[in-house]
Order: sequence, then structure tokens, then C-alpha cells
Amino acid sequence: MNENKLLRNKLILGVTGSVAAIKIPCLIEKLLEIGFEVRLVVTDNSLNFFSVDTVSVPVYKDIDEWTRWKKRGDPVLHIELRNWADILLVAPLSANTMAKVAYGLADNLLTTLVRAWWFPNEQNIINKPVYFAPAMNTLMWQHPFTHEQIERLVGRLHWKCIDPVQKTLICGETGIGAMAEVIQSKKTVNNAGFDSNIGHSKLVHLTLLHQYQVNKRGKFT
Repeated sequence: MNENKLLRNKLILGVTGSVAAIKIPCLIEKLLEIGFEVRLVVTDNSLNFFSVDTVSVPVYKDIDEWTRWKKRGDPVLHIELRNWADILLVAPLSANTMAKVAYGLADNLLTTLVRAWWFPNEQNIINKPVYFAPAMNTLMWQHPFTHEQIERLVGRLHWKCIDPVQKTLICGETGIGAMAEVIQSKKTVNNAGFDSNIGHSKLVHLTLLHQYQVNKRGKFT
């Protein structure tokens, strides 16, 4: 077996309007190096932080939903993307888009794709997983609304959260809220309990990842 070929390698990378989107060109290159086939779905606000001209994968914007569909029978982009993909990774996930998807809003291509995504079946299994990497100011991260929204995404939809980290943020404050490195070492990922069915065991580099556990008091543990 080719060790550079993942078993389930079709990944959609959703990008939202956080300054952490400046990391996207580098993240894409790492995903490609591992062996993922990547398609990029961007929000309009995310394009304030990087240029699609700097990436080497197909890019889909809000306008593409409507330029590709004109009449009944034409392909519906968000459904085509959903059916193509094995994995959805939203990184960074801004506070704004987190609130939208937690409550089912579908007002752009990415949030519509998320709303049309698979959810747990009667056996509580989701066949095409979703992983998200929040990135926001520390107080936005600590806000009780954020806790409620993550509880919905993790507890009800079985999404996996890639924990934000502490560092000096773009606003100059130091605290938790910066997007974590999505690609880490094999050791780190193995310790995090990576699902080996998603990729070849020797290529388990994605930290796909740390699921938040929410206790009965609604606090993260």
C-alpha cells in the first residue's frame, strides 16, 4: 500500500473570518503533503486575511453557488461538495460562524454546506466527521454563549474540537483563543485517539482531535 495514500483522503477545509486564516496557505500545503485531496470553501470575510491566489487547490466562494446553478437540474454546489468529501475541517472557526452553525443558520456557502452535512444516525454514528478549530479573542472564547454553542456542536452533532491555545493575540492581549496547530506530530495525534479508519496508520498526523467533554454544569473539562 502506498504510504502517501490515505484511506479516506477527500477533505474540505472551511475557512471563516478570523485573523488565523493567514495560516491557510501553510495548512493546505501540510494537508497535501500528508496525502489529503483538499477543496477550500471560504467565507467572504476570510478573504480579508489571505489571497486565494496563494493556494494550489480548488477554491469555492459564495458566488459560486449561484453561478453554477441557474435552473432545475443544474448541480447544487453545497450538495456536490458534501457528497464528494470524506471529512470536513473548519479552521479557523470564528465566533460569528460558530454561532451560526450551532443554531442552524445557512446564509453562505460554508454554513449551507454544514447545514446539509451528515448528522449522527440512530446508532449515534456519524460517517463523515467534522472537526473545527476555534479562533477568537479570549473573552469571546470564555463567553457563556461559546460554551453553549460548543456543547451543541460536540454533544449533539459529535463534532470534534481542536482546542485553541494561549499566546499573544493579534489584539495585543495574551490569553487562550489562538488557533492551534492543526498538523502536529504522530505521537501527539496517537495520544489524542485519532480514528485510524480515516487515514493510514503511518500517516496519522492530523490532530483530528480533542473532543471537548462538557460536564453537567456546562463547564469544559
